[in-house]
Amino acid sequence: MRRTTRETDVTVELNSTGEIETGDRVLEHMLTALFHYMGRSARVKAEYDLRHHLWEDVGITLGEELRSKLPERFRRFGSAIMPMDDALVLVAVDISGRPYVSAELSFEEGEEGFEKALAREFLWGLARSLRATIHVKTLSGVNAHHVIEATFKGLGVALGQAIREGERVESTKGLLEV
Repeated sequence: MRRTTRETDVTVELNSTGEIETGDRVLEHMLTALFHYMGRSARVKAEYDLRHHLWEDVGITLGEELRSKLPERFRRFGSAIMPMDDALVLVAVDISGRPYVSAELSFEEGEEGFEKALAREFLWGLARSLRATIHVKTLSGVNAHHVIEATFKGLGVALGQAIREGERVESTKGLLEV
């Protein structure tokens, strides 16, 4: 999947060689964790003007790629409670056709490159294009790196569960509008 705008040029290919080259070492680190815990290899290439645009557009492009690869029947829901040192983060995903994000990211100590706003832009881009509800809640945590990385690891686990093939349409309506 490729997304090209005046601000970014992003390519995301799931189940491809695991090269991740965005020019943003923090995002590359987070994507490596995300794909590992999702149980998928991926190739990500990106050029960008601002980090804000990069994080958002990588989220959008990943959501489009995931949506294009969903099986006809998929499990829809996924969740994880992810510990990482001082951090404990809950992540829940519902691929339901309704984009929404609640991102309660909290920490006391910042770390260069690890920003709440960027993580939130990634999550919103992903939720909009995947048409998913994503909840992230920091249960505890002091260090920004640990909280944000636990978020991406937990998101990987939750997405890995939600996109797996299922035996039925996971809706009492009998239809998912994805």
